[in-house]
Amino acid sequence: MRKIFTVFILSFLLSFSFAKAGVIKMDGIFQGKNLYVVNPFAASGVGFCVYEVTVNGQITTDEINSSAFEIDLSMFQLQLGDKLVVEIKHKDNCKPKVLNPEVLKPKSTYNLTSINVEKDGTLKWSTSGEAGKLPFIVEQFRWNKWVKVAEIEGKGTPTNNNYSTTVKPHSGENKFRVKQVDYTKKPRYSDEVTFRSMSPPVSLESKRVDDKLEFTMETMYEIYDYYGNIVKKGFGKDVDVSKLDKGKYFVNFDNTMEQITVK
Repeated sequence: MRKIFTVFILSFLLSFSFAKAGVIKMDGIFQGKNLYVVNPFAASGVGFCVYEVTVNGQITTDEINSSAFEIDLSMFQLQLGDKLVVEIKHKDNCKPKVLNPEVLKPKSTYNLTSINVEKDGTLKWSTSGEAGKLPFIVEQFRWNKWVKVAEIEGKGTPTNNNYSTTVKPHSGENKFRVKQVDYTKKPRYSDEVTFRSMSPPVSLESKRVDDKLEFTMETMYEIYDYYGNIVKKGFGKDVDVSKLDKGKYFVNFDNTMEQITVK
């Protein structure tokens, strides 16, 4: 009877201790690398802080009863790009530290296999070797700078992936590229693709305007004040400038720049 009572008390204390414990939860993508954990002693001084680790709900068989251990993700037969949920369960008043959490973050690994612009203004590109979902940012070179014109969500799989988006070429020669930015914050650019538009150049109907700025045809545009702040941008043939203060402004449009006066 005493033995049963002792086991009951120990089970109660263990459950109470774990009920107060914490969980470090990490969502990410399998990149082919393992996680490394620094595991301090429990606050009680008996045993180590971590008492269980799970990967996608499965308990790992890693040796966690040590001051540092490795979470071996390869044992779960994961494919590059597979989603992961890692939970590190630890006792109260102590906290383990994951040394390399960035290995679960999507990394830009794509290889560009083709990129081209079709006559109808469709930019198409193909990739292989993606290891995690990251957006592709489409940029066009105009007004002596690269301008973001579209964003397409990447598929994140290592197989061949095809993408397309409609772009708005300006008159003359155009340059486009795509890029990805991962957790390193360093962009990875594709090769540039050129495309010559046979559309006639766009011009302003007038450089002195009251309420409306008019172009000879639809165009992408940016309007700057004299301090270099963008006050209007978009795509169209007419621009409402009635709410702008009177004065001089710079307008980027088509593949050129002009100065206007709002009266």
